[in-house]
Amino acid sequence: MDWIDGGSVMQSIRGQNLLSLSELSKEAIVEVLDIAESFVEVNQRTIKKVPALKGKVVASLFFEESTRTRLSFETAAKRLSADVLSLAIASSSVKKGESLRDTIATVDALGIDAVILRHASSGAAEQVSRYVPHVRVINAGDGQHQHPTQGLLDAFTIRQTLAARRGLNSSETGAELFVGLKILIVGDIRHSRVARSDIAAYRSLGAEVMVAGPPTLLPQSVAQWGVTHAENFEEALRWADVVGLLRLQRERGTGSFVPTLNEYTATYGLTEERAALLKPEALVMHPGPMNRGIEIDSKVADGPQAIIERQVSNGVPVRMAVLYLSMAGLGGSK
Repeated sequence: MDWIDGGSVMQSIRGQNLLSLSELSKEAIVEVLDIAESFVEVNQRTIKKVPALKGKVVASLFFEESTRTRLSFETAAKRLSADVLSLAIASSSVKKGESLRDTIATVDALGIDAVILRHASSGAAEQVSRYVPHVRVINAGDGQHQHPTQGLLDAFTIRQTLAARRGLNSSETGAELFVGLKILIVGDIRHSRVARSDIAAYRSLGAEVMVAGPPTLLPQSVAQWGVTHAENFEEALRWADVVGLLRLQRERGTGSFVPTLNEYTATYGLTEERAALLKPEALVMHPGPMNRGIEIDSKVADGPQAIIERQVSNGVPVRMAVLYLSMAGLGGSK
């Protein structure tokens, strides 16, 4: 599936579904990042809760396994004072063959205001938005298509880190810190919904994006994505201001696209030796879960240039911002 979705570009997600970042304008992305800044402060309070979505019901439907995304979404909803319905797929009627449409109809009958959906099929979130047009739908990852909140939190983390280094207020920088920023995305681009969302966000904000990986893990249409392909990985590392590593996704068939994991590490893993090529101020990122010793060396993952833990912690305020904006107009106030 091509990373570019059809349809008009949205200037804001206020009162809207969030299905794909390629549907959002730069202004819409910056709005989410700015709102997330206000929720960072909420997450630092002794009582980490605001009444923004009090009385609202959010259904958390994860048809694929997840730790970081599910926990941060459910934490975000609860910190906004929403009630959360969490469907345990392993013990649900889905295991008995119930269709996605019928599952959504059952949950909707309980009275919900929003659905957070993760599904193995590309386009599932858009399909659900058609089933329940009166409910806000947030895509938490659909097949190889998109993972919009990961793209938003990655952009948020970069902006936050760069602003702090320069002594700036992040929410006053807009997208200016991304203009001319050189971002290298490494690994399984072919199967990665994170790559598609990150590229959409970074390019919209003004960054220059390059991708690197084995030819078998690059989609044939990569030239149409508005990115460049690294011919020399080591030179690309020297070029980059930010390096985003991707997990090798065995559940999506990565194993059949590389001869061995050892060979992948030898050619595209961020080893200590390769990390030494980076600019001193370069940032290292990974959406998790990491395959330590394969796409990234443990010492690099835990090193001073890595902002991987910050990505995880930023998941909550960014997802709070998404839920708050998407459900705007449904009642409640921040």
